[in-house]
Amino acid sequence: MEILNYGLFWRRDEVVWTPGTGNKFELLGRRGATRNTLKVADFQFQQGIYILYGPYGPYYVGLANAESEFRGLGKRLKEHTYDEHKDNWDRFSWFGFKKVCSTKANKEGIINVQTNIAKVKQGDTNESIKDVEALLIRAMGCSANLLEMKFTIDERWEQVTLDKREYYVNKLK
Repeated sequence: MEILNYGLFWRRDEVVWTPGTGNKFELLGRRGATRNTLKVADFQFQQGIYILYGPYGPYYVGLANAESEFRGLGKRLKEHTYDEHKDNWDRFSWFGFKKVCSTKANKEGIINVQTNIAKVKQGDTNESIKDVEALLIRAMGCSANLLEMKFTIDERWEQVTLDKREYYVNKLK
């Protein structure tokens, strides 16, 4: 299974977990910054692995899997804002197995992840091992290893913070 995209150390307080009537829950990330390179994607339906971090480092590892499209990454993280883990984390990293759609965007220009998860390929076990190593190095923040590792497909997304959402959406237009 290849890790197709990921986000590192996103801040919990930069997500509106309960946006209220008429507003939509979003888990936005971006790549690029200029009009020609900017992409903004909503990862709420991403499937993969996530890590919650507390004040002393990694606290909890979980799965956002194919039980239901509506129980993706966003739903799983939101559950942890009111379950037994609610007071133990303030940041999270995620590692996704769904591709980002390259053409389908909403009226604001925000793209989503594909509906279906990528098929598991029979292939070189060494590639899978390298992806697991890369995930652990990134998730643990092992600075001594950072230059040595790389995902098979390396697509890192930066969190779109609340104060920058409109700025990036306006750039997409």
